[in-house]
Order: sequence, then structure tokens, then C-alpha cells
Amino acid sequence: MSSIKKPDLYSFQERARVAIIFVGICFGLLAIRLFWLQIISHQQYSTLADSNRIAIVPVPANRGLLIDRNGIVIGRNYSALTLEVDASQINGNVDDLINELSEIIQISPRDRRNFKRALEDSRNMGTFPLRSMLTEAEMARFLANRYRFPGVDVSARNFREYPYNELASHLIGYIGRVSQKDKERMQNELLETRGSQDPYALQGAFLPGIQYVGKIGIEQTYERILRGVPGYDEVEITAGGKPVRTLSSTPSIPGKNVILSIDIKFQALVEQLYGKHRGAFVAIEPETGDILAFVSKPNFNPNDFVEGIDPVTWKELNESKEKPLYNRPLKGIYPPASTYKPFMALAALELNKRKAEDAIADPGFFTFGNHTFRDDKVGGHGMVNMEKSIVESCDTYYYLLARDMGVNMMHDFMKPLGFGQITGIDLEGEAKGVLPSTEWKKTAFKKPEQQKWFEGETISLGIGQGYNAFTILQLAHGLANVLNYGVVMKPHIAKAIEDPFTRQKELTTPKESYRIDLKPENIELIKKAMVEVNKSGTSASSFRNATYSAGGKTGTAQVFSLNSKTYHHASTPEFLRDHALFVTYAPNDKPKIAIAMIVENAGFGAQHAAPIARKALDYYIDGKWPKEIPEWKRVP
Repeated sequence: MSSIKKPDLYSFQERARVAIIFVGICFGLLAIRLFWLQIISHQQYSTLADSNRIAIVPVPANRGLLIDRNGIVIGRNYSALTLEVDASQINGNVDDLINELSEIIQISPRDRRNFKRALEDSRNMGTFPLRSMLTEAEMARFLANRYRFPGVDVSARNFREYPYNELASHLIGYIGRVSQKDKERMQNELLETRGSQDPYALQGAFLPGIQYVGKIGIEQTYERILRGVPGYDEVEITAGGKPVRTLSSTPSIPGKNVILSIDIKFQALVEQLYGKHRGAFVAIEPETGDILAFVSKPNFNPNDFVEGIDPVTWKELNESKEKPLYNRPLKGIYPPASTYKPFMALAALELNKRKAEDAIADPGFFTFGNHTFRDDKVGGHGMVNMEKSIVESCDTYYYLLARDMGVNMMHDFMKPLGFGQITGIDLEGEAKGVLPSTEWKKTAFKKPEQQKWFEGETISLGIGQGYNAFTILQLAHGLANVLNYGVVMKPHIAKAIEDPFTRQKELTTPKESYRIDLKPENIELIKKAMVEVNKSGTSASSFRNATYSAGGKTGTAQVFSLNSKTYHHASTPEFLRDHALFVTYAPNDKPKIAIAMIVENAGFGAQHAAPIARKALDYYIDGKWPKEIPEWKRVP
């Protein structure tokens, strides 16, 4: 009988050991979990527990100012009367409250949507604007009925304003309501600023304090600097969500001011000189890379976008043939036409393809294979050396030069000057353009028969046509690089960052990017020819009696291929007419400004672009304001 009990005892002991081990493992797992909850995840769950009794009320930061190089404020904040609702005191349906208020004050569907979205983002804590910019009459009507709406009041709130309206709109940009994509990006940015140890930063508690962000232009590029960092109040709440007391406050950090390289008065003059014409104009200080003017015409009013643009205005801007939202200096790509010839001449000198005194006999055309490339002057220009080729804009000279250089040699010389390259300007969305080469064509086209480079395609490149397509920014940048004797300065719009309290400035002007090995004597030959263009050449009539010495080169770019014999400017549909281009600089001995510009579909560069440039230079060099243009006034 004992022999039977021993196995039972042994079996019982084994089961007991297994049970003890199992219970031990369970207690071990509980201990590990307890350690995880109490030690490792203490901060997380403590924060979650606090969130049930503590509400985070964001405190928006004041946005920094945008200031031109002369201290003129072109982007600022202003205070306006706003109908505000304390979310914690909303009893009942939100729509019912808004409907009752709309009987007293007009509330648009857009106002309604924005308010409800702000409530959702804030967990119904805080005070939010329902309707902005109240008139005195509206305020009076509300105050007479104020007793009916607990938690609703009128107060002053800051808004973004662009005091000069359309002026420099593509450069300045605008702010707009925060999108979901903006929130995701800003959460990471705020963690960097506030630190990953801040539990409220981890939760994204600051985000409701940021209701507007820069969407385009300088407002977008320098968003983090201009925006500042919102603060917050920790408010103890009841189980029903009613505020009890403020436990602590973390102040907001105001945004810094951005001082621009732009001369806004100069910018205003150029925009007025363009009138109703479409086009682009970029002025650069060669020695520093400072952008002095950055004009895109037509433009738009950035104030329309701040609180959300209305559908009618949005449709008009989007569907307009004039494309007012299109940033032409940054994104528009155009054939440089004859403004390319000084760069081609410099390439010929540097690469030993021509000497300045080498001359050709120009019959007025150049035949290559079965195709004849014509000069604009019937019968030709006679004997043409390099200077004459620039002054009289002789096409035949550059047809021959392009043939002798070949597409790849031209590409390799022009690339360091910035043609067909991203300049790196502090604006997002810059177009690269096209600087053709045999390799470029292989990647640009899919069909094998289209990928082959034909020698005939090289010829028109010499006069800035063919596949050549650059931005006006690149054209100005290339000219500035030559005038700066090969020292390449990155073009930029922000000049300094200013502390709003101390007024201390931190310069943001970039150092030189690189140097191009160019012979000074070759540059002087090109400059001499460009000065002669304004004295006796194609733009001489525009620069007659100028008090300063300025170099220039006109250009007329075809919009589409058309035999010159059949082209008549007046009878051609407007959007198919030739573009007018001009590049210029002054003064010749030590250039302070380099300009590239285009007037779209205007015709000859000498007739429609050069006169604008002359008046712009008169103001910038001599301080002379044109009599026919109303004097620009600074907004108080």
C-alpha cells in the first residue's frame, strides 16, 4: 500500500513545484508591470491623470514683424474688436448659440467653420474668436444683448496685416489657418523648442495656441522665427469641465522680427512702372547677394488670405488668364533671348573660341544643313567683331559661335554662373529651368529617337533660344556673378533677425558660395560693350542723358515658333506675342545694382523693358522719382 502512496506523493510534490513556479512567474510579471507603470511610465500616466483635472489653455505668441532694409514695416500685427466665446461656458448646442448670435451680428459660414474647428482642437477649453473685426454698430448691438449670452464678450485681439496690400505680395507671402499637415510638422518643432521633457509639449498642448502659419513667401520660409513659441496656463477644472483656478502659467515667447534686403519704396516704383503689364523684375546687389527688388506682376492682396479667402475672390485669382498667384521671378522660366549674348561672348573669351578683335562678315543669315537661321536685320550687320555683336545684337555672330562651341561646352561654362540651377534663395518653390546638354536630353525625353542631340539644335542656343529656359532670378544672379568677378553670392531676401525687445540684430547674410575663375580683363571687355549698348546700341534712346554710366543688353524672346516674315505684333493674339527682356547694371566702375527683367508679350525689349529699367536706375542711383508716377507714401 505504501508503494502506491509514494508515487502519489511524488506526483503531488511535482505539481506543487510547478504551481509555485507558475505563481512566482505571475508575481514576477506583476512586479515588472508595476515597475513599468510606477517608474518607467510614471510621467506619462501622471500626465494623463492630471489631464482629467487640469486643462491646458494656450497663450498665443505675438508674431514677429517684417521690416525692409530702411526700417519700413511691411508685415505687422494690429488689434481689432472680436466677438469671443468662452468654450467652458457653452451650455447646450454650439450651433444654437451661433444661430442666436447671428440674429444680432452677421456670422459667415466660414466664421462658423473656423470657430467649431478651434473648439474641437482645444477640448472646449479657452476663449476663441467667433467673428473678427466688428464695427462700432455691431459692437453696440451686441452689448445691448450681452445679458443673453453668458461667456460671450467683445475684446481686442491681434491680427496679421500687410499695410501695403498688393505690394511685394509674392515676396512677402501670407499667413493662413493651420492645416493638419502644419500641425504634424509643428509638433516636432515645438518639441525641439520646449524640450522633450515638457509633458505638455509631448501632448501637443501648445498647438491650439498656433492658429495661423506662413503659407508662402517669407512668411513661410521664416515661420519658426516669426511665429515664436506659445505659452500656456494650467487651469484646474471640475469633473464637468468648469475652471476652478489657475495653477501655473508658462509665458509665450514672442516671434523675432525679420529684416529684409528689399527696398520697399524701390519695389513700389517698379511695380507702378509695370502698370497693367505682366512680368518679372529682380534687382540684386552684386557684392552681397542682397535682393533689392523682387517683382511679380500682376500680384494679389495677401490680406485676403489671412482669415481664409472667400470663394469668389479665390475663383477669380485661380481662373484669371493673368495668373496673379504665379510667382514669375521664382517659378517662371523663359528663353533669355539676346540678353544671353554677353554671357556667350564671355564664354568665347574664356575658352579661347574668339578674340575680341575677331570679326565675321554677316550676310544676315546662317545656313546649317537644310535650315537657314536668320538675323533680325535683313542684309546683315556687315563686318562684326565681338563688341559690335553685343551693341547691335548680331544673331549671325552667335549662330557661328554656338556651332563652334557645341552644346556641352556652353553648358559647362554657364552652369557655374547659375543658369539652369537652383540659386538657393530663401523662398520655397524655386524652378530649376533648363540648361541643355546631351546628357540632359537623354533624361528629359523618353523615346530613344528624341534623346539624340542634333547639331542643328545647338545653333539657336547661341542667341538664347532653343531649349534654353531660365528664371529671371537666374538671369539677374548670373549677371551679378559676372559683375562680382566670379565671386558667387547666394541671393537672399532676409538680411537680419531682430530681437523685438533688445533690438539686437543677428545678420543672416550668407558668405560667398564659391568662386569662378574668370579673367578680369575679359569681364571688362564685356562691360565695355554693354555700356556701349546703352550709349549707341539697342537701348540708347532709353538711356539718353543719364548721369551715370550703365551697361545693358536688350532681348526679344519668341513665345512660339513663327517665321519672322509673318510676325506682326499688333495682329498676333496677346498671349502669343514676343516677350521683352532687358538686363542692366550701374554704375559701370563699381556696380551697386544688377537687374534682369521681362515684360511678357510686350514685344521688343528696347521698346518696352529698357524704359522701365532706366527709371528704376534713376531712382536707385540718383534718387530721382519719375514725374508721371505718384509719389509713394509710407503708411503710419
